[in-house]
Amino acid sequence: MTYGGEPVGTVAAIAEGSAEAENYHDCFVRDFIPSALVFLADGEGDIVRNFLRTVLRLRSQHQRIHGHEIEPAVLPASFRVGLDEQGQERMRADFGDHAIGRVAPVDAMMWWVILLNIYCRATGDKALALEPEVQRALRGILELTLREGFEVFPTLLVPDGSFMIDRRMGVYGHPLEIQSLFYGMLVSAVELLRDTPESHDIIALADKRANMLRNYIQLFYWLDLERLNEIHRYRTEEFGTGSVNMLNIYPESIPEWIVDWLPARAGFLVGNLGPGRMDFRFFALGNLLAVIFGITSQREAQGIMRLYQDRWEDLVGNMPAKLVYPAVVGKEWMFMTGSDPKNVPWSYHNGGNWPVLIWAFVAAAMKTGRGDLAQLALDVADHGLPQANFPEYYDGRAGNLIGRRAHLRQVWSAAGYILGHKIVEDDKLLDMFCAVDQRELAD
Repeated sequence: MTYGGEPVGTVAAIAEGSAEAENYHDCFVRDFIPSALVFLADGEGDIVRNFLRTVLRLRSQHQRIHGHEIEPAVLPASFRVGLDEQGQERMRADFGDHAIGRVAPVDAMMWWVILLNIYCRATGDKALALEPEVQRALRGILELTLREGFEVFPTLLVPDGSFMIDRRMGVYGHPLEIQSLFYGMLVSAVELLRDTPESHDIIALADKRANMLRNYIQLFYWLDLERLNEIHRYRTEEFGTGSVNMLNIYPESIPEWIVDWLPARAGFLVGNLGPGRMDFRFFALGNLLAVIFGITSQREAQGIMRLYQDRWEDLVGNMPAKLVYPAVVGKEWMFMTGSDPKNVPWSYHNGGNWPVLIWAFVAAAMKTGRGDLAQLALDVADHGLPQANFPEYYDGRAGNLIGRRAHLRQVWSAAGYILGHKIVEDDKLLDMFCAVDQRELAD
């Protein structure tokens, strides 16, 4: 996608012939991430720099919606380039006011900060981060996300549909993907902000929150058989500082499927956690980003990779990799999704397989020394993804059917595939991710 003759991003999908791909000719912030990493790996940083500046400039398009104004620090979910009535190029941003469900994107500003840090490291262009407008944006994002609310947890509270799972899927509250991105954003912003009198306090607060968040996720989100046994024998209604079951999780909430499915030598971070609530579903991107950003300990990172190894057919199957496992079905599907016809069981966000996850899986596998799993995932993709013209997602319990409503020629599917191969061929590219946080990983 170009604006003023300069490349500023990539469209979501390339329509074939006269087929119109709805809003898939927009550039989505989250969709552009794997493309940006491919450009950086190829030494083409100009487009990434243009993208970062474009997204920041589009903040000026904030407007009142239904009587209230979106927070100025929120960055757009996507943007498009078109022609106005005079035939002049015009760029229009979407802050959620045009999106399905009208949900503001929480993840876009986090991805923007993380990508800015990766760009600065990959290119050595520190000057971009030091520009006054960029410094103001970083402070604004931190001030928004670190604002005091009615919470006692270090996690970040968000509504349904505010990240990659952008439709109703019961992920409101403290979903793992947002917590992983929140952590990556915090440590990136601490590194990017200049320690001036204006920024000193917010930097210190962000650094402290990142430490608290990492410890909290390791302690409360981690699930293995030892932890499952603890939950199974939990006492409830405990009060005071000495309570073990601090979030009052009821043992009766443990789903039947997890008891026999969780291997003895493996584990993962649960999908969501809150008062009286533990979502036992496996959410791939949140777990993989937790490994990549260094949230998990070495032991936990290895446990996640062993889960993939032992439950390969469930979590990968015929196309890397399944977004959520297991799918919700029956009455639970009706109530949780609002009977969403696109999120039927084993499709789209409800247990569908998303090729874009290849890059995150390969990066996590390579970081943990599991190059064998990284190569196996790419081998699986090699046998079908290019021939199928890079679909957006796959259907079926094993991910062996091209998604019924999936767009073909999906750019982030192709970019994730290319990036996965590049990481295996040159594992030094892992420095783009591993260097996000310099803290030692403790077991």
